[in-house]
Amino acid sequence: MTAMFSALLRRLPGTLAVLAVLTLLAVAPPVWAQQVFRVTTIPEEAATEQLRKFGPLVKYLERQLGMKVEFTPVNDYPAAVEALVNQQVELVWFGGFTHVQAQLRSGGKIIPIAQREEDAQFRSVFITQTDSGIKQLSDLKGKTVSFGSQSSTSGHLMPRSFLLAAGIEPERDFKRVAYSGAHDATIASVVSGKVDAAALDSTVWRKFVDEKKVDTREVDVFYTTPPFYNYNWSVHADLPAALRERVAKALLDLSMDTPEGKEILTLNRATRYIPTQAENYQSLEAAGRSAGLIK
Repeated sequence: MTAMFSALLRRLPGTLAVLAVLTLLAVAPPVWAQQVFRVTTIPEEAATEQLRKFGPLVKYLERQLGMKVEFTPVNDYPAAVEALVNQQVELVWFGGFTHVQAQLRSGGKIIPIAQREEDAQFRSVFITQTDSGIKQLSDLKGKTVSFGSQSSTSGHLMPRSFLLAAGIEPERDFKRVAYSGAHDATIASVVSGKVDAAALDSTVWRKFVDEKKVDTREVDVFYTTPPFYNYNWSVHADLPAALRERVAKALLDLSMDTPEGKEILTLNRATRYIPTQAENYQSLEAAGRSAGLIK
């Protein structure tokens, strides 16, 4: 409240002063109490890789928002959901399925504000050792197969959905079903021979191949799924609209034409961010219900 307004109130009769204060409170925009803007992500890769990947984005957001921005890794996918639902963070990088879970947990109060252009046509891959004899999904029967996190879109929900569509029930048809917890751990489980085959995010697989962290002469893709919507940046509906719009603009303004934008986008395996909406993920909710992952 300004000094000028306070002085004016002192000159008003008691009742009028109360009415003036109530009017001010009714029209004044809500003040965001937090001094730090907090960011996290689903732990699709090791914590050290998350920090490396999102560090430059944190510095960029600090400058664009004019406030301190902190990135804090969480232990598992459900923790990322709970962090945003309970407003322990302001911005989360979700997979499509964790976004759906957060929407359901919050009663529809989660708002997706941006996705990578690639997320409109996302795919999962199934990998195996090249001498395993596995050439198609039906060859997985009787084998040990790993997914990523149980809450992963590209590492569990959609691969399971496509298996079910092919008439393959993992718990019935596989010798053993494993969950690695993260895409990099999924690759390692196939390379080491702990499992016969596994499903994961296609972009993580390409990154490992491009960085020569996996030898495709020994482990390679034998099946790629049809496309689906996947990742997005989400905020809680209680975040002030003006701040939400500034965050969205900062993400959408990132460009491969600037050194900073190129670094941030490349680290997040993106060419650019584009607007998104909750309706894009309705098919994932339907897939989750069909697969029995949403009750």
